Amino acid sequence: MAVDPCDARAVADLARERSAGLVVIGPEAPLVAGVGDALREAGCAVFGPNAAAAQLEGSKGFTKDLCGANGIPTAGYVRVHTAAAARHALGQFGIPVVIKADGLAAGKGVTVAMSRDEAEAAIAAAGDGPMVIEEFLEGEEASLFALVDGETAIPLASAQDHKRVGEGDTGPNTGGMGAYSPAPVLTPQLEQQAMDEIVRPTVRALAAARTPFSGVLYAGLMLTSEGPKLIEYNVRFGDPECEAIMPRIEGDFAELLHAVATGRLAQIEPPQLSNDYAVTVIVAARGYPGTPASGGSIRAIEAAEQVPGVTVSHAGTELTPDGLVAKGGRVLAITATAASFANARARAYRAVDQIDFSDGFCRTDIGWRELQRAELAASP
Repeated sequence: MAVDPCDARAVADLARERSAGLVVIGPEAPLVAGVGDALREAGCAVFGPNAAAAQLEGSKGFTKDLCGANGIPTAGYVRVHTAAAARHALGQFGIPVVIKADGLAAGKGVTVAMSRDEAEAAIAAAGDGPMVIEEFLEGEEASLFALVDGETAIPLASAQDHKRVGEGDTGPNTGGMGAYSPAPVLTPQLEQQAMDEIVRPTVRALAAARTPFSGVLYAGLMLTSEGPKLIEYNVRFGDPECEAIMPRIEGDFAELLHAVATGRLAQIEPPQLSNDYAVTVIVAARGYPGTPASGGSIRAIEAAEQVPGVTVSHAGTELTPDGLVAKGGRVLAITATAASFANARARAYRAVDQIDFSDGFCRTDIGWRELQRAELAASP
């Protein structure tokens, strides 16, 4: 039975009809639309926040205001509602500056403007709508995933994403061109600081507002000279970080999610992660993140999956009578695990090379920061 995933009543009716013991809401749009609320009203155990708490992702302005009210470290910002006000706000921060559409944008609503002209163009593209104009932060980005059951918040895993489409982190932002986990740059000390100063104060603030957060809280962090600062929140396992984190989770994953959904996180053993590295490379259709080419033939995925430690996840594909074809921007996620970062990365790219997809492309430098660090460590 097919239902619109954002139709809260239809999803709740389907879960009730199937006597679902646990419903895991993956994408952000149904969470913001209140599907979690409808499922809870129907008596279902739900992994994912209610609509009010999902505003952490649904409205960048909401999150920035919450940070400001609770002393959570983040970039300086101004909320605006017109293009004229946005242009005026540019003078407060100088260049570079960050322009954010205040709403869901599939990971592509952020422009890091390196010139006044680029900033003006981003504002013009956004039009007269809510925006956040934000201070540019210097540092390295990392992602921290925490499980939250309304009161208890515990760290799950770290990862590092590659948002820009081009080599060396150039070009426009995308939904993510690759990721790896763990992210060694997020040391245990920095992780603890981020949990204490960013994640847990957020959880307490939402609980105090009677909109407790339940699910996975994905904190995008900038590791500045002053410590971790929040860039933004996602309220779900985001791609491609999800593909890099999942192979490392050991034990009964469904039980872990159910403990979150039923408020029992403090009563169970903490999640266990393997010591392996996981590296994910996204193969996208030509033209992405603009208008992607559609219909291109994809072959030899089976050969890619013969590489040790490799899995291939489908994102934008369709099986037709003539075979598998591309039907989206990010088409495939190739993930490899190994005991070392270098071996996991090598396996992932060996698998990519096996795939026959002439309309596809990928970044060849996923994990470039780790490679750079390894080279520095090896130099005399």
